[in-house]
Amino acid sequence: MTDLWHRPWPWYVTGPLVGLIAVSLLAIGSKQLGVSSNLRHLCAMLAPGKVSYFGYDWRREGLWNLVFILGPHPVAITPAAVTSLAKLGIRDFSGLVPHELFTWHMLLTPRGLIMFVGGGFLIGFGTAYAGGCTSGHGITGLAGLQLASLVTVIAFFAAGAAASFVVLPLLVPR
Repeated sequence: MTDLWHRPWPWYVTGPLVGLIAVSLLAIGSKQLGVSSNLRHLCAMLAPGKVSYFGYDWRREGLWNLVFILGPHPVAITPAAVTSLAKLGIRDFSGLVPHELFTWHMLLTPRGLIMFVGGGFLIGFGTAYAGGCTSGHGITGLAGLQLASLVTVIAFFAAGAAASFVVLPLLVPR
């Protein structure tokens, strides 16, 4: 039973669970599963009326989504605070991300700053321009047979492949 909480779940378990969540949101409240709109809701909550784009009733439109996204965090943080990482078998993080990219030394170089700040801007801009993130388009949009979501998901995959096979080799010296 403890293996269930300490290892990644297989796709054939998590896929149907995500599908059930998406269908439940649609059935219960006519809501679409998506995450990226929460940034707009947070901005509308923190700076109401300062920009017309954020001048809407965020409580009516987005409170449920904020609770949906922020709700699991205490549940995830509590076991981490109670249990040490060593007990979970986490001892070396070097294999999870490219060490050459994700270090303080790399971040403080001009290349690192351009990568992180530029990448963050491109992700934020792309999400806003596409009208949603990969989860929203890939799960809810495709399930709703929306052509715009199909085009967006194809673009996401193409950009991911280009970043992996073209951009990343240029950034990481061998």
